[in-house]
Amino acid sequence: MTKVESADYLKKELKKIEKWEKNQKGLWFWEKIGRLPFVFLDKLTPKFIQEKIGLLIDELGSFIQTGGKYLISEKSILKKFTSKDSSMEGNITSIDQLEQLPISTMDEVANEVRNSRTKMATIQGATTGIGGLFTLAIDIPLLLGLSLKVLQEISLCYGYDPKEKSERIFIVKCLQFTSSDIVGKKAILEDLSTFDQDKQNEQMISQLQGWREVVTTFRDNFGWKKLFQMIPITGIIFGAIINRSSIGDVAETGMMLYRKRRIIERINQLEKLQAKTVVENE
Repeated sequence: MTKVESADYLKKELKKIEKWEKNQKGLWFWEKIGRLPFVFLDKLTPKFIQEKIGLLIDELGSFIQTGGKYLISEKSILKKFTSKDSSMEGNITSIDQLEQLPISTMDEVANEVRNSRTKMATIQGATTGIGGLFTLAIDIPLLLGLSLKVLQEISLCYGYDPKEKSERIFIVKCLQFTSSDIVGKKAILEDLSTFDQDKQNEQMISQLQGWREVVTTFRDNFGWKKLFQMIPITGIIFGAIINRSSIGDVAETGMMLYRKRRIIERINQLEKLQAKTVVENE
């Protein structure tokens, strides 16, 4: 029998997430300054690297539509849950089973995913930092792929299927939130507050607004990184640190926003159950 959280517990956890949302101040001052070198460095960047970076727009569009080459299998995540939760009989073999698990179990596996992916990003950043400017052309697409991968894994942790187009739109919104300033973050939170209603009303196409901006912002945030990675070897240090920070931020955003959705859904389910019980007892 799956443990069901109380309404008080769920509301308390929801307040923690809302507090986190209020503390998201957007890009720091020096991060905004960090975009400036990008304008000048673009003029010095070989054309083949610019073309490589430009492909990110098409790749992200492909991810939204079909999942493209970034769509993952849920098997590895299901295995993690099988070893974690003893309330389920036998192996966990479907996402539907994940929906019924305690949120604390979801959090535990999501944290494992975040820690694993930040370590991978650290190694990736250090590796692609060896060759300076030229290996940066490899690093940016790889980092986008890792960002999409970790968000998909976290969506599975909270019982949402990234094979559904609506969830891939939500994932892109998480990416956009991570890179936005405070005004952008507020707009995205308002957008996501009605996400499930929009999905039910077949209005999810409106969620696509600004997805190209995600790539532009994603690229521009590498201003300082690109500056330092122009120097071979030195890029190892900056690549490792910035990649680790980037994936850590993306994973934290995914955990908070997906966790919020699951908590709100459970609160609504409890309220409906209580209302039904009252009606039956009258």
